[in-house]
Amino acid sequence: MLLNGKTAVISGAASRAGIGLATARLFASQGARIAILDLDEAAAAAAAADIGPGHIGVACDVTDDAACKTAAARVIEAFGHVDILINNAGITQPLKLMDIAPGNWDKVLDVNLRGVLYLSQAFIPHMRSRKSGSIACMSSVSAQRGGGIFGGPHYSAAKAGVLGLAKAMARELGPDNIRVNSVTPGLIQTDITGGMMTDVIRTEILKNIPIGRLGTANDVAGAFLFLASDISSYITGAVIDVNGGMLIH
Repeated sequence: MLLNGKTAVISGAASRAGIGLATARLFASQGARIAILDLDEAAAAAAAADIGPGHIGVACDVTDDAACKTAAARVIEAFGHVDILINNAGITQPLKLMDIAPGNWDKVLDVNLRGVLYLSQAFIPHMRSRKSGSIACMSSVSAQRGGGIFGGPHYSAAKAGVLGLAKAMARELGPDNIRVNSVTPGLIQTDITGGMMTDVIRTEILKNIPIGRLGTANDVAGAFLFLASDISSYITGAVIDVNGGMLIH
């Protein structure tokens, strides 16, 4: 198994149809122990229990520096060590440029970008002490193509920021044997997109996807598994596209 004996922390992973929980399930099937972080501790605990024994759910607001440090301490105490961090937590808002108010900007940037910084900072000292770690960050094709289907320009800005932050982290943390990479999904069928996907929109989108289908949460989970495992041990600062060919660049 690719993650046998390893422990992984996945933020924003309590949603039943989300990428985070799909990643947690895949990691567990490969031998990892999982800590699911989510705003809702009860939901995080339920998701962890659903995966199976030996996993935990922990409350964490990734926009709160103190909450991230508290969650990290709880996970390290429970597992003894942490090998993998998946910065998955995120939100989106389908707003046009001139409709973005200060509150919209702050909320989207805080969860998607500030959250990556705070949660990474919470676990990096532990990883540095062990001279080992893999951090993978959730970005988006919207960061690369300048806008998404359902996310506004502030979402694109936040996810582009994730790419820059992850690359800078990879450069700084490389000497500590901590790898940092990003995943850029295209249109994935999750709770975020489900309520906005009409048959007309789906048909138009599929015209621009060479593989001819929308992505699934498991498609993205597979990319995270690759980056988390030792088979990618010489890969850092990379961006893995999971978009079915929606954007080829």
